[in-house]
Amino acid sequence: MKAMILAAGLGSRLHPLTATCPKPLLDVGGQPMIAFPLALIRAVGITEVAINLHHLGERIRQALRKGENYGVRVTYFDEPRLLDTGGGIANARGFLEGDDFVVLNADTMTDLPLADMVSFHRRQGALATMFLRSDPEVERYGAIEIDDSLGIRRVLGRPATVASRLQRFMFGGVHVFSSRVFEYMPPGVYSIIRDTYPQLLEAGETLAGYVFEGYWQLLDTPGGLAAGRAAVAERRARSQSST
Repeated sequence: MKAMILAAGLGSRLHPLTATCPKPLLDVGGQPMIAFPLALIRAVGITEVAINLHHLGERIRQALRKGENYGVRVTYFDEPRLLDTGGGIANARGFLEGDDFVVLNADTMTDLPLADMVSFHRRQGALATMFLRSDPEVERYGAIEIDDSLGIRRVLGRPATVASRLQRFMFGGVHVFSSRVFEYMPPGVYSIIRDTYPQLLEAGETLAGYVFEGYWQLLDTPGGLAAGRAAVAERRARSQSST
């Protein structure tokens, strides 16, 4: 398998920090933010990773180089204009297609058991699987709704009606895709969630929701970044006290 980390965004919610440093390189407990998704994929044996670049992208390239310090091999995809999440993934099609692949946001820390999520994706026979979690602010993030068999039936309110009892979750920042998803992903500028997922539902494709309620922290705001730094410090202190 291969993976892609989405790292091209402007990081506007963390301005002014991101005026001079790309969000994926902001320090979180002594390491860049992007080190966390890199560690997540490396832990399951994925070593080939695509990273898309736009805002201060050359800084990311200089910091990560070829990925040797993280146990991976990085292939970069420059975006002179932002392609959004769907367009960014489609831009890396030649690198990703051929097998199932994982797409992760660069600004998320989580203990997600990725190997189990990949196995779940395959057991479900899904074209796409989203990491989902409960959150009291699900409406702010945008609801992803699943039925009792863990099939995704509604994304951000689309379709308008579904004849099933549904549970509402939020997206946790990790997808697993089967390569055939590229049949629905032409080149262009569009969102994978707002545009591609509703199209997949309309086409009757099998989409699955992998629910994980363990540790998760979004790092895209000053509060989230502070919480992530505190979590790393706490884990380090616990580790030191146990040895």
